[in-house]
Amino acid sequence: MRKIHPDAGMPDDTDPGLRRLSLLTGVLLAVLLTAFPHIALDRWGVADPLAALWLLWAMVAGFASGFGALPAWRPLRLAASSQACLSALVMAVLRMAGH
Repeated sequence: MRKIHPDAGMPDDTDPGLRRLSLLTGVLLAVLLTAFPHIALDRWGVADPLAALWLLWAMVAGFASGFGALPAWRPLRLAASSQACLSALVMAVLRMAGH
């Protein structure tokens, strides 16, 4: 039996491989941000809040998508999806590459 989202009425056909990858991304970002918090700094050593926002968003979306704890409200579900995890990670990498 497939799980149905309450407000969409569509079956949840999330690829388990993508969910595992999202969970791995969330775990790696959690470890990385705990062990090396200076990755969210710019070249002058000042905190870069936008880079930190993108990294934390990717981490939270990775955990939510990986564990399958997606909210029922559609905008939050989209913000916590595997695609949002990947998008936030790409935006963080692009932001940090500009330092």
